[in-house]
Amino acid sequence: MPESLLWAPRAWIDGRWEPGALLRIDASGHWAEVQAGVATPPPGARVLPGPALPGLVDAHSHAFQRAFAGLSERRDADSDDFWSWRDRMYRVAQRISVAQMQAVAAHLYVELLRGGYTQVCEFHYLHHGPQGQPLQDRAALCHALAAAASQSGIGLTVLPVLYERAGFAQPALRGDQRRFASTPALVHGLLRDVQALRQPRVNAGVAIHSLRGARPSAITELLWQLGDEDVPVHIHVAEQTQEVTDCIAATGRRPIDWLCRELAPDARWQLVHATHTTPAEIAAVASCGAGVVLCPGTEGNLGDGLCDLPGWLQAGVPLAIGSDSHVTRNWPEELRWLEYGQRLQLRQRNVAASARSEPSTAARLWNAALPAGARAAGLRHWGLMAGARADLLVLDTGSPALAGLPATHLLDGLVFAAAEPPWQEVIVAGEVVLRDGRHAAQDAITQRFREVMDSLWAGG
Repeated sequence: MPESLLWAPRAWIDGRWEPGALLRIDASGHWAEVQAGVATPPPGARVLPGPALPGLVDAHSHAFQRAFAGLSERRDADSDDFWSWRDRMYRVAQRISVAQMQAVAAHLYVELLRGGYTQVCEFHYLHHGPQGQPLQDRAALCHALAAAASQSGIGLTVLPVLYERAGFAQPALRGDQRRFASTPALVHGLLRDVQALRQPRVNAGVAIHSLRGARPSAITELLWQLGDEDVPVHIHVAEQTQEVTDCIAATGRRPIDWLCRELAPDARWQLVHATHTTPAEIAAVASCGAGVVLCPGTEGNLGDGLCDLPGWLQAGVPLAIGSDSHVTRNWPEELRWLEYGQRLQLRQRNVAASARSEPSTAARLWNAALPAGARAAGLRHWGLMAGARADLLVLDTGSPALAGLPATHLLDGLVFAAAEPPWQEVIVAGEVVLRDGRHAAQDAITQRFREVMDSLWAGG
């Protein structure tokens, strides 16, 4: 692509709104120059139709679960919790084909673009065919995700998952988990397969399903195979109280305590959920340099509980945001859920804000999630800075939700007063992928998704 020049009347640079932003995109789709304080657009610059924000990384996604969103909101037993939801969710995990996975992911990725995400981290554990049979191409499902990302235009980080047992006291997976079976060698091989694609906007790391889902010896073997390679390492941890109880029974320690003591996580690591913690565990995570990925929409939907947000913020732990099961698919709603959960629990307002350093709740959460999401995706540069990929969200200030707000409060209004993000444009790697909220291939992608849903759920 040729170099291009953009000018925004206002842009989010270095953690705040700056007037008159000049943004130069190089031939590789990265920012070559970001300059604030340019009062008028220079000749040849395209004037953006509104204020501009960098795109955000969706740091935790299970794309196939988009086909299950809205289908578990009825009680069919005396009790209903994460574990009963999981058993029902396995219905789609057992059914979905490679082609259906691509169709579901493409639809989801367009929705995520509409939600303000321009990169997504796929915590990917569907490795085999519907009956658990090996696929002719072991990376076929990874390739389906990459194809969906290419179709939509979103950036993608594929994280093949190590998953080998059903629980701490169970030596193997259950029958309805047979598609997930993997070894350190398979996970490492899938990492290399994705890297070998050399597809623009696609990179890879690895994941460990959970401490209950993989033996310590297997986790250690995978880490040995990685060595010092600078790729992200993700793990579900301490999401449910039952998981904490089971971990104590099996190891004598709480999950995060055990992980930090035994696995020596470093800055490559991302602890997904980390809902149930002690102050000592938060301090241990801060000390080792790992990050945390919070998924407030899904955690609320599943009844997981509320994290210690003030504790994480005070410790300075990087906090990324993920859409996980995709009952919510835009980052302003995730940030709103994150703050509102704390307000309800503590009976206070603006819990995440700091009167001394950052009085805006939306700005403090956003400024935390922006660099943390990049780390979770293994991207060294992110945001409106030279060297970062040229991703941009252009706000529609004519939207009724933002009408009349002072320019300094646009982010507050976007997070706490807008039902849906009002983007005029979404740009990824210098290319406009959404204009006026629509994707060029949206109708065809949506129609294919409808056909897949009809096929998956025919007969209920």
